[in-house]
Amino acid sequence: MKLRSLMFGALAMAISSFALAQQPIIIKFSHVVATDTPKGKAADFFALKVGELTKGRVKVEVYPNSQLYKDKEEMEALQIGSVQMLAPSLAKFGPIGVKEFEVFDLPFIFDGIDSLRKVTLGPVGAQLLAKLEPKGIKGLAYWDNGFKSFSANTPIKSPADMKGKKFRIQSSKVLEEEIRALGGLPQVMAFSEVYQALQTGVVDGTENPISNLYTQKMHEVQKHLTLTEHGYLGYAVIVNKKFWDGLPADIQKQLVDAMEQSTRYANQIAKVENDTALEGVKKSGKTQVYVPTKEERLAFKQALVPVHQAMESRIGKELIQSVYKEIKFNPAKL
Repeated sequence: MKLRSLMFGALAMAISSFALAQQPIIIKFSHVVATDTPKGKAADFFALKVGELTKGRVKVEVYPNSQLYKDKEEMEALQIGSVQMLAPSLAKFGPIGVKEFEVFDLPFIFDGIDSLRKVTLGPVGAQLLAKLEPKGIKGLAYWDNGFKSFSANTPIKSPADMKGKKFRIQSSKVLEEEIRALGGLPQVMAFSEVYQALQTGVVDGTENPISNLYTQKMHEVQKHLTLTEHGYLGYAVIVNKKFWDGLPADIQKQLVDAMEQSTRYANQIAKVENDTALEGVKKSGKTQVYVPTKEERLAFKQALVPVHQAMESRIGKELIQSVYKEIKFNPAKL
């Protein structure tokens, strides 16, 4: 009887161990934007690809729209392991001590996607991701969102039109300097709070890629949008390093494969989504869209490029010069 009891106990433990072994590895992927944005769609695509490539051994649970954490909370949540994956905007790394990422915030440093790719897909981009590891973070990829434009309740055709206006920005010393260079008043605020702040007049305007402006319905509380395309907004897809290092090698390889496919997808749809969103803004009739002339855009460039030099002590002069060299940018020729 005792032997039979022991046998049943051993069998139960074996079944339990087998069941546990069959449980999928869960990756909680948190982000702060809507599901129908480039990042939202890319996160869902990644979740799908991971399920396919790992044959269900890994399950990615995507939590959009700040369902789990707001802007200021999510990075700490990743570092302590409350979530395993994020795709924060590149401006988010300055506050945790990796100020070099703020090179991406420098206004007018990239003249379109081609020059950007030389950095994100080249050695400079890889070196920047490596700087996250001492913070307990593994960088996997860069995802596009698009180029930012200014919106407000009054027309913006020149830097003088920004003077005295309160503009919401992400937490970035570069972006603070950018708004001040235009005579505006920078206001750091979580993304999830921006619509209400615009609606109630807490801030006068903002800077966003059009897909963010449209999907968060900010255009409903902004009368004017000027397509300055003055700055890049992209994301770094990151994972908790301890969690990553603890994964089996074959799972890591499958996740890297899924991320490569998702990155191609994310970067392909970013422009399409922004173009579609711009049409949506125009059709809404709530916001007047203005395309600056060549001379007007040059005036913004001349007002903002001095921000590069002002930020050398923070970002690193050598890094800024490396980016200039990579993309063949010469501020003196403006």
